[in-house]
Amino acid sequence: MMVSFFDQFASPLYLGIPLIAIAITLPWVLYPTPSSRWINNRLITVQGWLINRFTNQLMLPLNMGGHKWALLLVSLMIFLITINMLGLLPYTFTPTTQLSLNMGFAVPLWLATVIIGMRNQPTVALGHLLPEGTPIPLIPVLIIIETISLFIRPLALGVRLTANLTAGHLLIQLIATAVFVLLPMMPTVAILTATVLFLLTLLEVAVA
Repeated sequence: MMVSFFDQFASPLYLGIPLIAIAITLPWVLYPTPSSRWINNRLITVQGWLINRFTNQLMLPLNMGGHKWALLLVSLMIFLITINMLGLLPYTFTPTTQLSLNMGFAVPLWLATVIIGMRNQPTVALGHLLPEGTPIPLIPVLIIIETISLFIRPLALGVRLTANLTAGHLLIQLIATAVFVLLPMMPTVAILTATVLFLLTLLEVAVA
């Protein structure tokens, strides 16, 4: 039984084709592309308004120099939100439960920010490795610690995202199994458990 709980995190195969490729490419098919007409339909208008509001909120804490990253960051966020939400549907597969995919996104973006920071503002970038007012004997130790924390950041964030999604999906499956088992024997307890399952599903939507 325990093995079957973890089978949902293995990439399914159909006719020898890994379905993770379909799960990754499907979100882009769901969004309608704007037409060349002057007036779009209601769906494209609402989609454009949501993306504009989302972009404004995402770019608000960044200065003007960081706004050139808007297309990359917004596309990545919409892509992750879509595949995480689709992964909550029954009989689906969530690609972000795979550490390899999360690290594939995390490492290049982290490396790009570090390299660009070193190129554009090397003094400020290197200044983050040493807090202001540090005693002289602690300077070498703190530089080593800050450097390690800088290099471990994408791994830590990728593992945290994977663990959050994996734990949430496991809890949903465990509680859903408990509801089906308890329903014939103790309907009242099963209804209470189903209420917990509903609240947990809402929490997973927020996590996604």
